[in-house]
Amino acid sequence: MSRTTAIGFLGTQLDRGIGPKRWEKWRPTVSLFRHGDLLIDRLLLLYDARFQTLLDAVVKDIRTLSPETKVIPTVLPLRDPWDFEEVYGSLHDFARSVDFAENEEILVHITTGSHVAQICLFLLTESRFLPGKLLQSGPAGAKRPEGRWDVIDLDLARYDAIARRFHSEQEAATSFLKAGIQTRNEGFNKLIDRIEQVAVSSAAPLLLTGPTGAGKSQLARRIYALKRDRHQVRGSLVEVNCATLRGDSAMSALFGHIRGAFTGADRAREGLLRSADGGLLFLDEIGELGLDEQAMLLRAIELGVFLPVGSDREVSSEFQLIAGSNRDLRERVRQGEFREDLLARIDLWHFRLPGLAERREDIGPNVEFELERFAKENDRRVQFNAQARRRFLAFATGPDAAWSANFRDLNAAITRLGTLAPAGRIGSDLVDEEVERLQSSWMHQPVSSDLVSRMLGSAQAEELDRFDRVQLEEVLAICLRSRSMSEAGRSLFAKSRARKKSVNDADRVRKYLARFGLSWATLAAS
Repeated sequence: MSRTTAIGFLGTQLDRGIGPKRWEKWRPTVSLFRHGDLLIDRLLLLYDARFQTLLDAVVKDIRTLSPETKVIPTVLPLRDPWDFEEVYGSLHDFARSVDFAENEEILVHITTGSHVAQICLFLLTESRFLPGKLLQSGPAGAKRPEGRWDVIDLDLARYDAIARRFHSEQEAATSFLKAGIQTRNEGFNKLIDRIEQVAVSSAAPLLLTGPTGAGKSQLARRIYALKRDRHQVRGSLVEVNCATLRGDSAMSALFGHIRGAFTGADRAREGLLRSADGGLLFLDEIGELGLDEQAMLLRAIELGVFLPVGSDREVSSEFQLIAGSNRDLRERVRQGEFREDLLARIDLWHFRLPGLAERREDIGPNVEFELERFAKENDRRVQFNAQARRRFLAFATGPDAAWSANFRDLNAAITRLGTLAPAGRIGSDLVDEEVERLQSSWMHQPVSSDLVSRMLGSAQAEELDRFDRVQLEEVLAICLRSRSMSEAGRSLFAKSRARKKSVNDADRVRKYLARFGLSWATLAAS
């Protein structure tokens, strides 16, 4: 059979009472046992040894009202009942010492004791060190010495209205992280949901990876704004692209220096880590940092201290780190260019942002976002006409649109269209001009020179004729930015397929890749 255990403090003032009239008074601990619908099998009564006489009187009255209840007085010595650290520590030790049965119902009475004690009991119950519910009692008016009581279950999932409110707040937070854009890509929406959950619940480092222009910097700024609105950070957002930190100046820029640390250091410099104290530090392209800077950064993350250049005295800074990279940091570790211990420290929460070409269904909503941004920045609203919008979206979401610079390409395209639009209307002629400009830009961008080597291995790649290698580089680049083999085929064979009565683009891609011992599965895994 299950039993009910109550835990509470002896009320040194409220539980007092002498003579027959004490039964006419509401006394929190004693009055719990005057309710026929509240059956308590045992009471763990915490008290200060200085109030032994009061304890004896209260226990005697409880036994009069409920002789079947087992009262277990427990001395909790407190030098200062208003010292939060002392009270919490003592109650935590008490909670760990009690043996609770699996089917036991625990009620934590938070009506008696100092305010500090009540707060500590709440925290221990909420964190499940005391695995139960809160028991709140109070007076119920004249001639009702039994008072009233309520049980509060801290499992918020049980409260529909609260659950709906939390869900609404979470939706608002994820919408904020997406800049209010109604994105449709299921994978991206799930990613942002998880980032929101982590961002508001953790101060551990976050690692954002993905191609250049995928939105890492914008997302980092919105994470900071979200945490600031929740009062989870008090300091500033400090951001820097680590690719701009070179040579001796990198250490000084990050960690600061003292006056006279080196030639030209005529004044002390605080450094970016110190500026981020209490706030958030966003280090974009963290893979570009030198090994010495990486070692110092690791110590700053783990211990919150570091040495400014030229100083023998450590300074402290408590900040949350968001790291960004478009490089494969594990490959950088294998190459000896990135510290494995630093990667392990910042890789606790790793989120890869997909490129725009991987989210083609989100291009439409992002076009509207870019138009709104253009209007705010230029104080001039522009819109597509219906035909031009269809033309632009057909191109933008089709296989011929590489979007190699991702949202930077899209932002630049809308900026150009908006600037050239007569009377604020973007027509088909402007769209055709912009499509041609984008295609020309992507066509002349250099293809990654190590793509074939990465897929085939250096030895096999060296055996290829230059003609085959250049052709394979282009095919691999298109395949890696396509969602399916059929989409890659439509892009590769757009001209010849129009002349065929029946086409199988996917089969043509499959056979081409097989010539080099490659498969779509191999590319997908990469």
